[in-house]
Amino acid sequence: MSEVIAVTHPVTPPLAKTANVAAKASLVVLLLLALLYPDQGNLRDKAAGMRAVGYPLVSFTLPLLWWTMWRERMSFPWLADLLITITCFTDILGNRLDLYDHVVWFDDWMHFMNTGLLAVAFILLTLPRSSGLLRTVERALAFGATSAIAWELAEYFAFISRTSARAFAYGDTLGDLALGTLGAVVGAVIVYRLWQRDRLCDSTVTLPRERVRA
Repeated sequence: MSEVIAVTHPVTPPLAKTANVAAKASLVVLLLLALLYPDQGNLRDKAAGMRAVGYPLVSFTLPLLWWTMWRERMSFPWLADLLITITCFTDILGNRLDLYDHVVWFDDWMHFMNTGLLAVAFILLTLPRSSGLLRTVERALAFGATSAIAWELAEYFAFISRTSARAFAYGDTLGDLALGTLGAVVGAVIVYRLWQRDRLCDSTVTLPRERVRA
């Protein structure tokens, strides 16, 4: 008895693939420049070394997992991977352009947007499009709130605890956590609505498995 294995067909728009590759390449370039010229990257005393290690790990973990564990079963989740990469790229770009220090609301926007993007990526990777609104929001809150807390802990121990900013860290941390959680909820609602309107496709379409007797 032989078995015909299910075939996967990518349905991700080409734009997401191109944007993902470009974002990863740009991220690596910006990180190298930040390490070589920390003052120009506006990352002096802002854990440039930790970012240089952590952001590539975050951005390339999904491709590594897919290549080693999932590539025989599914096509590459380009959209989810792009959303993850954007969170790292926009943080480095924001520092490079010195937006954190010159645009009052930029830090708040980053916590809202990036936590939301990460939550959406997690939803796309772990939930089917048939999921209900409550289940989608629950998944977003579980991941979004956890990632927001993890970021604040890393941020505090990386550089805030050693600067005068620690005097104002409590209020800022509460605001960042609230914005990150709100971003996760908004992201979940958007994904659910797009699923309902058939505007957001799965990253793969898997045909049913067929068995053929020899």
